[in-house]
Amino acid sequence: MYTQTVAVLRGGPSEEYEVSMQTGAGVLSALASTPYKVKDITIAKSGSWLLNGYEKKPEDALFDVDVVFIALHGAYGEDGTVQRMLERLRIPYTGSAPYASAIAMNKRIAKEHLKDTGIAMARHMQLTREGVTDPVKTAHSISELFGTQYVVKPIAGGSSIGTRIANNTHELAKALSEVLSTHDVVLVEERIEGKEATVGILENYRNEKHYVMPAVEIIPPAESGFFAADVKYNGSTAEICPGRFTKLQKQRLAEAAKAVHKILDLRHYSRSDFIVTDDDVYFLEVNTLPGLTAESLFPKSIDAVGGTYTELIEHLIHQAGKK
Repeated sequence: MYTQTVAVLRGGPSEEYEVSMQTGAGVLSALASTPYKVKDITIAKSGSWLLNGYEKKPEDALFDVDVVFIALHGAYGEDGTVQRMLERLRIPYTGSAPYASAIAMNKRIAKEHLKDTGIAMARHMQLTREGVTDPVKTAHSISELFGTQYVVKPIAGGSSIGTRIANNTHELAKALSEVLSTHDVVLVEERIEGKEATVGILENYRNEKHYVMPAVEIIPPAESGFFAADVKYNGSTAEICPGRFTKLQKQRLAEAAKAVHKILDLRHYSRSDFIVTDDDVYFLEVNTLPGLTAESLFPKSIDAVGGTYTELIEHLIHQAGKK
C-alpha cells in the first residue's frame, strides 16, 4: 500500500519565525503517530531551505513529496509567495491559494473587499513611512477624522507583532513613529472597546462545507491592555471556549467568520478576529494559516467540539489540493 509523504514547512523569513517553528513542531509531533512519511523542512530567516541540516533548493527539498503542510506564518508563508512556488511545482498544499492569501494578508485590502458586505469594521486608514513626515501633525489630523483611541499595526503580519495602542494624540504620534521605524506601511484603526473574540472555519468537516468553530473569548492580562504579542503564547491570557457571549452575539460571530472566509475565497481553514460590543461584532483581521502551537486558539476550538489535534492535522492534509 502506497504511503504518502508529507513535507512540513516551518520557520521562514518573517517576524513570526519562532511561532512558526512551534506550529511546525506540533504538526510533526501529531504526524509521528500516523502512517505518513514525513519531511521536516525548515526555512531559515535568511530564506534558505534546510532538510536534515543541509541547504537545499526548494524543488530538491520537496522531491518525492505528495503534500505540503504549510506551518509558516507571516510574510513569505502567508502572503501567497510560497503558495505560488508550490503551484509551479504542482504540489498540493494546505491553506488558501496565492491570490486569496495575498488579499487576506493585507489588512487594508481585506477590509476593502468586505466593506459592502454588512460586516462591521472600525474606521481605519493606511499610512506609509514616506507619507508621515511629521507624526505629531499626522496624529492630530487623524484625531479629527475618528475616535480618541487608536490601534496602530503593520499592514501585514500577525501575532500582534508591532501593534501599539494609543489613548490620545500624543500616544498616537509616538506609536506612529515606533511602528513606522520598522515597517513601511501601517494601518491606523479607531479602537473599539469590547470583548476580544476569534472564530475558526474548517471546510468539509462533519458533513458541513464551512464548519463554524465555537467562538473563543480572549481575556488578556489587565496590564497588557489587549491581546499583545508577548501574552499570546506565554499562558497568561485566559481563553474561554465556547466564549461567554449572548446567543445573538454568537450568531453574528459565526455569520461574520463564515462570510469573511467565503467572500475572500479562502480555503481549507481560517480564523477571524473580532471585537464584540453590546451592539455589534467588529471584524479586525483574518488568519489564513492559524497558529497550531500548544497555546494556539484553533486547536482549543477543535478540542471544544470533541475533536483532536491529530484529527485536525490529518483532515487538513486530506483537504490539500481541493478547490
